[in-house]
Amino acid sequence: MKIHLQRELDSLNKHLFHLSSLVENILEDAVQIITQNEGDRLDGIKAKDREIDRLEVEVEEECLKILALHQPVAVDLRFLIAALKMNNDFERIGDLAVNIAGAQRFLAASESRHLFTDHILKMGGMARSMFRKSLESLMSRDEEKAAQVMADDDEVDAYYYKLIEMVKEEIGRGPNQAEELIGWIMVAKHIERVADLATNIAEDTLYMVKGEIVRHGQG
Repeated sequence: MKIHLQRELDSLNKHLFHLSSLVENILEDAVQIITQNEGDRLDGIKAKDREIDRLEVEVEEECLKILALHQPVAVDLRFLIAALKMNNDFERIGDLAVNIAGAQRFLAASESRHLFTDHILKMGGMARSMFRKSLESLMSRDEEKAAQVMADDDEVDAYYYKLIEMVKEEIGRGPNQAEELIGWIMVAKHIERVADLATNIAEDTLYMVKGEIVRHGQG
């Protein structure tokens, strides 16, 4: 029974890694679309999100099947609980990527584009780096890397609040552009949420390894 359980856990690990690779890819695409004004790629990113949605359902079904058939305990049970939560976070990041890319339609003719694209590009790169590190911490059960992801979240937050201040300054100069300028805040907010979800994955990794819930600044 233990051999069969381990085989299914190994298979689940591979499926999680495949899904996470797709999520990282769609996130990179989304940031490129909004910063490089590539509206012709929007249909492609929506297709990738549909594939992520499909795989998310498959992974959840796989987790539930293992729980029902093998009734795992200890670290195996914690892994499955963490996998279910991470799986949901992956799907949510895919949705956020669609939102980021979709803002291109609204901001395509933005007169302020040159003021914000570099900032968004850096924020997106940091969030994607956090996501990658959270996955590496998951796959290698690396507590230190998971803790680093949690620390990096503060830096992404700082970039987000800096962009808000930049937008406020621009609205002061030209109130007639307020609606467009707020669009850049929404893009930054979606990226900030990606960083939050990467932090969730890191917290779930620590739970899986240590058996302790680390959340809301605890632990």
